[in-house]
Amino acid sequence: MAMRDKHSIYWITALFLAFVVGLGVLHGCKRQEPAPEPNQPVAAPNNVTAAPAPASAAAPSTAERIQAAANLFREPKAALQNVIKGAQTWYPSFEAWQGRPAPDFTLTDIEGKPHKLSEYRGQNVVVVFWATWCGPCKLEVPHLKALRESYPKDKLAILAISDEPLAIVKTFAQEQGLTYTVLTSPGDLPAPFGQVQAIPSSFFVDPEGRVKLGVIGIVPTEDAKQIIQAQ
Repeated sequence: MAMRDKHSIYWITALFLAFVVGLGVLHGCKRQEPAPEPNQPVAAPNNVTAAPAPASAAAPSTAERIQAAANLFREPKAALQNVIKGAQTWYPSFEAWQGRPAPDFTLTDIEGKPHKLSEYRGQNVVVVFWATWCGPCKLEVPHLKALRESYPKDKLAILAISDEPLAIVKTFAQEQGLTYTVLTSPGDLPAPFGQVQAIPSSFFVDPEGRVKLGVIGIVPTEDAKQIIQAQ
């Protein structure tokens, strides 16, 4: 009888120890951060580091990282024909000049400074024909101002040409706060510039001095940017 009681005590003791060990295992799955000491600084949320990627995920190569970084600063380019197909407020003109060298000309701005088209070689140029009395031309002004702000001056030039008297053009430019170059024309420009019969009309000239596209109508800022970027 005593032996049987002794074995019962052993079993009860073993079960108790197993219960204690089980509690320890369960407690270990819920890891808690120790409380900071009274003078111990608490880490700010932005100091938390991200968990490492699973070992099965392949790390990007150096070339892939460089390409990804470059894509952050590269604006998407569109084919020129796709841009033309999506146009709603303008249409192409002077198609025969597309890809040909733009004839040079020299005109004076409203401050009396001469501007030669060939001096802008190495940057994109938008040559705009307009007038202060032209309603659509006035509607295009905000788009041209926004386009001017979208590129550094050494990357893009906007030359807006009017054949009106200097005083009228200068007053309008000051009242509207035009931020691009405003030129006055004597009316003897070479083709195709001298052949413009409808306004607003614009010519996009690439950094190599070639006519990329001639258009008639209001060109929204985003359309103009796509034309400049298009190949």
